Amino acid sequence: MSSEKYYITTAIDYANGEPHIGHAFEKIGADVMARYHRLKGDRVHFLMGMDEHGLKVLQSATAEGISPQQWVDRIAASFEKAWRELLISNEDFIRTTQPRHHAAVHELIRRMTAADDLYKASYTGHYCVGCEAFKKEDELENIDGQLRCPLHPTREIEWTQEENWFFRLSRYQERLLKLLDEKPQFIEPEMRRNEIRRVIEGGLDDISVSRTKLPWGIPWPGDADHTVYVWLDALTNYLAATGFPADGYQDLWPATVHVIGKDITRFHCVYWPAFLMSADVAIHEGVWGHGFINFGGGKLSKSGGVRVELSETMNRHGPEALRYYLMADVPWNGDGDLSLERFDDRYVADLANNVGNLVNRTLSMIERYRGGVVPKAGRTSLDQSIASAVVRYRAAMDANFLHHGAAAAIELASAANGYIEERAPWSQAKDATRAADLDETLGALARGLAAVSTMLSPYLPERMSESLRRLGLSDVPRLDEVVTLDLAGKSVTRGDILFPRPEE
Repeated sequence: MSSEKYYITTAIDYANGEPHIGHAFEKIGADVMARYHRLKGDRVHFLMGMDEHGLKVLQSATAEGISPQQWVDRIAASFEKAWRELLISNEDFIRTTQPRHHAAVHELIRRMTAADDLYKASYTGHYCVGCEAFKKEDELENIDGQLRCPLHPTREIEWTQEENWFFRLSRYQERLLKLLDEKPQFIEPEMRRNEIRRVIEGGLDDISVSRTKLPWGIPWPGDADHTVYVWLDALTNYLAATGFPADGYQDLWPATVHVIGKDITRFHCVYWPAFLMSADVAIHEGVWGHGFINFGGGKLSKSGGVRVELSETMNRHGPEALRYYLMADVPWNGDGDLSLERFDDRYVADLANNVGNLVNRTLSMIERYRGGVVPKAGRTSLDQSIASAVVRYRAAMDANFLHHGAAAAIELASAANGYIEERAPWSQAKDATRAADLDETLGALARGLAAVSTMLSPYLPERMSESLRRLGLSDVPRLDEVVTLDLAGKSVTRGDILFPRPEE
């Protein structure tokens, strides 16, 4: 059984608006990864949080006529409420306004200063407030005669001239390339790795890591005229949450995987490891750069003007059904389209008609034919299907192909429903000489239902826990127990329909 440390993080959400499905997609995916590793027996620590400094936050608070702290407190509460409703199982929620975060940022800057990697210089260039980043002209697009950031096409690009603290990123080009050569799995999926390699090979310029005239942020240590640039500030959260620089932070650090959107891979795969190298801190073990959800031809985002209300979509079939749909229908290693019609179809086909039907039929027949007690039975062809499904599931989940993991579980549910038709237990029950055959059928179905419920538990945590409770299990089995699980003698309860069809 595995017992490895698994420290997983998501991008900390920027506190300039309410949570939407684009945010939820990432958090649900990371939660499925975290829950899967708990199934394996790993020591999981799951971190999420809020990025609460920067110009956008200041502008949003000013527009509301409240202080930046009041604004971020309100936004953070809204995000945490959404994650509770979506059953996100994070162990920690960090906010960049917290003292523990400020202490980590100051220590990182102290170490980078000691490495002679920070210096002052004047900077003139384009600044995208949406990205909170300086942009080269070739990173911008001409839209209706104006330069725009392709990620934030509705925002004006600011021409900025000021004195900043700079980080000697150019020093780390060869070390970063060596990192990718020696550890290609550092960036996944492969397409993201190739993108970052091209960025590094194209040459790295030193980068600004402070701003002047920005009152909302972490003051630069020893220089009150400067504020720590939001990306040096924000990235440090992953380290701050471990207790850095206090003794014992290495119990969690380095992070196993940073789960982020593909639009911020440069910050996590170039800037962040270079900062850590400079500070002589171990580098995170990997980055998973997921794609975008598109709706109506555009990326879901507040700044891009493409939104689907999270609460309304959750209410359509419930938060857990939304979790399942997003993970099963949108590739975790690429982009995908959100379709409410497709959500309806998958809810009915996969959950109501397939998994829900298996739950109801299995438990009903055990109640009807065996008094609600799972009979003792030998292994059958369905057990072979269970074993092969678990192998496919484990391979998919270990590779972070969450959509393939969901498919393996649904295919097993289909196989179990097919087994019912093949064995026809209602006919076996009518013939006393076939009592052993009926026991074999019902015992195998109970094991099949337990396996399906276990495999789907990272996606549908409460519904699948309920399914397993109805099978007489108090906890979700470990993944390595599923193939040899013995449910003989367990008392079952049919209960209400787990996934009611819309008309019901």
